[in-house]
Amino acid sequence: MALSSEKSSYLGTEPIPKLLLKQSLPAAIGFMVMSLNMVVDTFFVGQYIGGLAIGAISVTFPISFLFSSIGMSIGIGGGSIVSRALGSNDNQKAQLAFNNQIMLTLILAFFVIGVGVFLKYPMLDLFGAKDGILPLADTYFSIVLIGIPFLALSMMANNNLRAEGKAKVSMIVLLIPSFVNVLLDYVFIDLFDWGMAGAGWATTISHLGCAGFIIYFYVSGKGELKVKPVLFKLKSEIVGETFKIGSVTLVRQGTISILAILLNNTLYHYGSLSGGIGGDVAISVYGLATRMAMFALFPLIGIAQGFMPIAGYNYGAGNYSRVKSVINVSLISGLVVSFVIATILLLSSNFIPYIFTKDPALIKHGPTAIFWIFLSTPILVFLLIAPSYYQAIGKALPALLLTLTKQGIFLIPLVVFLPLFFGLEGIWYSFPISDSISAIICYYFLRKSTKKLHFNQL
Repeated sequence: MALSSEKSSYLGTEPIPKLLLKQSLPAAIGFMVMSLNMVVDTFFVGQYIGGLAIGAISVTFPISFLFSSIGMSIGIGGGSIVSRALGSNDNQKAQLAFNNQIMLTLILAFFVIGVGVFLKYPMLDLFGAKDGILPLADTYFSIVLIGIPFLALSMMANNNLRAEGKAKVSMIVLLIPSFVNVLLDYVFIDLFDWGMAGAGWATTISHLGCAGFIIYFYVSGKGELKVKPVLFKLKSEIVGETFKIGSVTLVRQGTISILAILLNNTLYHYGSLSGGIGGDVAISVYGLATRMAMFALFPLIGIAQGFMPIAGYNYGAGNYSRVKSVINVSLISGLVVSFVIATILLLSSNFIPYIFTKDPALIKHGPTAIFWIFLSTPILVFLLIAPSYYQAIGKALPALLLTLTKQGIFLIPLVVFLPLFFGLEGIWYSFPISDSISAIICYYFLRKSTKKLHFNQL
């Protein structure tokens, strides 16, 4: 496999624009297909099961993603160690960090499954699964829970593939579950008429396929990192640094989950008020908009994912001019791409709901949510690159604080207070306001850090 023979050293030598494209494009394609998979999920459940099925997926997604984000957190924390270790030619530390991550992910993933089994109904209720949404969410979540350890393992490994410069293999890891899920959605929901159970099994089997490919890749020795059971024994210094950096991602996902609880319950409340659109429908409208967001923002996520190993490797190698260069190129690229995305989405907001549903309430109220949620898209690149930079160089606290600016520090209070004055629309107004304030803060600290890099290089 030609792409597996590439060594991580090219991260420190190739021209930055070419290197960022080389790292970002596979990640963007992978996330695009993965997000398209979510859009197709929404299409199938919306068209074949009903509008409330979109709400059921919207309610269960933050729970399952919070559980599986343990793997992502370990992978980002450990991947930062790996990329910096490879940059400083410390292969032994890179191998130890990788194998410790495998053991950590397996232990914690099976632990959260137990939590999910015993606390299923309280969690579903907390996240907004009420009335007609609850039985659909129960069916879906019960099946998806089975695949969580495999999804967590895949997320962990995918971050390490990027850390060692294997952007193309990382893309394949994202493509496999997406194609499998789309195919099985058609078979289980359309042909077999299994309803929400079909959607759940399609998702779970796709996670199994992804984990299977990753196991094959590493066990067969195709990666620069090797699976060595003797290194599974946890080392306190590696575990501590992994959690210190990875906790940024875990806290971010935890904050997103808290936000999901608040949003779904606030949507249900204001949607149910006299003259409202209905609580279940309001949740489904938000679910439709967020599914669209995951698909539309794949280029920005790709840039951020491609940025991290380049920044981490060159920071570890002491080549600060290249770190500064990749920051600038990433920001400029992200601004251009996000402006195009925003223009397309804002102009087509009235037509998007027709793709997913025949429900007249969702078709009527969906465009308003889509417009306001995507209004600040052109500046989202600052919210992605700033915390990614601090994670890449191993500085957890500033990464954590910048990560929390949008969801935790600004969006949650705005979601609480704006609806008091503007009703349901106040929830939609909260998104561009929190995005704008957070982007200004992220830009300020990123600019401050690039000045320090200049002085360090002298």
